Amino acid sequence: MSHHAHPYSIRSALRAVFRDPCSPRPSISQRRAFHEYFVTHLPSSSLSPDKQHANHHRLPRDESSPHSGPSRTPAQLAQQPAVSRDTTIVRIPIKSAKHHFGAGVSRGSRPYNEDTYQAGTIEMPAFAKRQPVSLTRTLPGQGGAAGGPSAKSESGDPQVFYFGVFDGHGGSECSEFLRDRLHGYIEEAALLFGMESSLRSDSSVDDASLDSEGGIMGEQDAEDLQKSLVSMWRETVGGYFKRFKPEHFPAVSNNSSSDSPSTLNSSSIETVLAYAFLKADLDFTTAQASKHTNAARAQSSVDDPVLADRPLNDNDVLFQDDRPASQNLRAPRKGSSPDLAAPIGGAQRFKGGSTASVALISTPTPVPFWHPASPSTLIVAHAGDTRILLSRTSDGNALPLTTNHHPDAPVEAKRLRRYAASFVTDSFGEERMGGLANTRAFGDIGSKRLGVSAEPQITRVDLAPAEYSFVVMVSDGVSGHLTDQEIVDVVKEARTPAQGAGDLAGFAVEVAEEADNAMALVVRLGGWERRNEGGGGSMGTKEQRDYRRQEAMDPRARRQ
Repeated sequence: MSHHAHPYSIRSALRAVFRDPCSPRPSISQRRAFHEYFVTHLPSSSLSPDKQHANHHRLPRDESSPHSGPSRTPAQLAQQPAVSRDTTIVRIPIKSAKHHFGAGVSRGSRPYNEDTYQAGTIEMPAFAKRQPVSLTRTLPGQGGAAGGPSAKSESGDPQVFYFGVFDGHGGSECSEFLRDRLHGYIEEAALLFGMESSLRSDSSVDDASLDSEGGIMGEQDAEDLQKSLVSMWRETVGGYFKRFKPEHFPAVSNNSSSDSPSTLNSSSIETVLAYAFLKADLDFTTAQASKHTNAARAQSSVDDPVLADRPLNDNDVLFQDDRPASQNLRAPRKGSSPDLAAPIGGAQRFKGGSTASVALISTPTPVPFWHPASPSTLIVAHAGDTRILLSRTSDGNALPLTTNHHPDAPVEAKRLRRYAASFVTDSFGEERMGGLANTRAFGDIGSKRLGVSAEPQITRVDLAPAEYSFVVMVSDGVSGHLTDQEIVDVVKEARTPAQGAGDLAGFAVEVAEEADNAMALVVRLGGWERRNEGGGGSMGTKEQRDYRRQEAMDPRARRQ
């Protein structure tokens, strides 16, 4: 297969990140990492309004006079340069901005909580759809569509926002690993693949300036990185992964030459996300396989494979159990956040896992995505049964962006029946494979050979200004008891995203017979103020939700 990408080099990566080819080349450790806040500019007057001039807004009524001059047309007003205002750069924590983001967490009836989440800004090139020139033109004195200087990331592109929900099972070790490190894998993968910004028509580095020193991983380009990772899965795990061909890896997939150029781009955002997910899963899996369980250390006769009538290779969870764990994308460096070279997990083997749903939002201008006049692009990477929903402003309907990766799904059943011995049905009528309800997840080292993979399902949505009201991200503790429309309607009745997330998690736990861990994230979009206009607001499922609440409060309703 012919290559479709330039050989990767440190020089091109640094110039793409820092955008200034004339400045001295900084070290990679100086690159800004993930932050749980976003940067914006506010007028200085809004920070301390009480410290202004004593006569500010205190003109006596008898000294005021009505306007008597000729009125100007809107065209004349548009040509007038905007008055510059002193602004101050502020950092606003996303998790504390209740009018923009909210998180609801409940452990339900479980003794502990295994669900985690993450929210912040991630350092990577923008992937939003470019606006026409007529829409990006600004008047003299204006800095952006909001009429003032707006914040950008250190790469020069508008900030990329990152939201993730992780539903752990068998413990919280894997979900905490994803919460603390998955965004780091995405940042590192974007740098390794030399991902370019979609907002720039020409690259900052031409072909003649590319050197031959290779990328951070050595003499490898984007396509070599894909082939290397697939080879590592095949050699380390085996089984299903011996013929593994990820969908968003054009270097190894069965894409023909008639496919669109965007599909064959080896440095696209889809390829970067798929690589980050699979690399994080491989690192976690190999790290756990190199450890031992309590039973293996005890050397008890009860745990002996022969005496316990168990297979001799029962403890051999991978193809080569003694293979050392590869716990980093590149050589360890100081100042890394998160530290991908740090040991993964505890001292004992963790056989559980976690599902994951990640949403990245990028804008073509520095105006934030929650502004009513700002378009944006939403990328969703999903593995498992966590769900991401959009609420459409025009009709109020819920638009699901993910599907549950269960054995009864036609796509998953076709993918796995060649490797799994059989699917079983539990007492609730749900199909399971090897005792697992999810066919895609991180961890679960005992079922990796059967095909339990973290290969993400990736969805891209271009959001028009105020086209959608908000984004909802929930775990199966919420989506397992409520329909998609009920989830959206509960959030519509809240005044802020923070209140909507808390009400959603609380309502799911209230109406569930055996409440699982419930996690709900609500992210405000441009149409938030119009969330109750289309489709009758939240009245479509109100009667059904009231009936659910009444049944939950009635002690006789659940009597057997």
